[in-house]
Amino acid sequence: MYTNSKPIWWAVCLPIFAVLIWSMNIAVTRYVAEYISPVSISFYRWLVAFIILTPVMLPKVWQQRHFIREHFFQFAVLSAFGMVLYQGLAYSAAHYTTATNMGIINAFIPVFTIFVSIMILKEIPNRFAVIGGIISFLGLLYVIGRGSFSNLTQLGGHWGDVLMVLAVFFYAFYGVFLKKWQLKIPLLISLYVQIGFTLIYHLPFVLWFGLDPIDTHNATSVLYAGVFPSLVAPLLWMMAVQYLGPNRTSIFMNLMPVFTAIIAYFWLHEEWTIYHTIGGVIILLGIALAQKKIINCQKKHMS
Repeated sequence: MYTNSKPIWWAVCLPIFAVLIWSMNIAVTRYVAEYISPVSISFYRWLVAFIILTPVMLPKVWQQRHFIREHFFQFAVLSAFGMVLYQGLAYSAAHYTTATNMGIINAFIPVFTIFVSIMILKEIPNRFAVIGGIISFLGLLYVIGRGSFSNLTQLGGHWGDVLMVLAVFFYAFYGVFLKKWQLKIPLLISLYVQIGFTLIYHLPFVLWFGLDPIDTHNATSVLYAGVFPSLVAPLLWMMAVQYLGPNRTSIFMNLMPVFTAIIAYFWLHEEWTIYHTIGGVIILLGIALAQKKIINCQKKHMS
């Protein structure tokens, strides 16, 4: 646990840099979609992370082998939802939609998490969570419909957005399962074991679809995905949670649509339109309203 001996600006920088790395990865995902298949980059990404972690983490995993065997099912489920389904669908979505839309849809994770908690944890949301969720969902539909709800009937034109919504939905399950099980194990060990399961899950797809070769067009993107969003960003985020707390840290995730849009505008030359602005503001307002659930719960705890 971190103490307050460090200046507050340093702690605040941790989640900002983590979100910036993840936002950059969304842009990288969109950029590299032209040069490598979703299965290939997803497999290579986690293989790079696994190779980097192995020398340090393998001895620690061996020490914790009895605990890992005891929670084999939980690690397998976490890996399936958080790494395979979420990231795999995101890589597929990148072939059909923009990085800007992917960033905006990614901001919907907190709202989906609230409603997945109803199913898994039997947590009944208050009126702020329900109203905020509805408002955010309307904003999401407005973005997917490109500024007109009537465009939603043309599903073929929004296939990438639909895939990204599914990816975010599955990631919400990942967060809820983490909360439900609260495995008492160092986070880096948990990450390493989940990556191991992820590589195993990829094997049938690799055998069926094959792997694209790593070349000059995709090598940098694969290396970035395997190091920064897979290892550096989670480490920064975990440090931020320890220092700032989970609720204060989660607020910084709302910066992702902004960071992604800026990166996509300057690097990928994607257009930022008025419907992105309106829909994004509606989504963030809904998320902010939904978060009143957390604030109210904290007040009740303190009283």
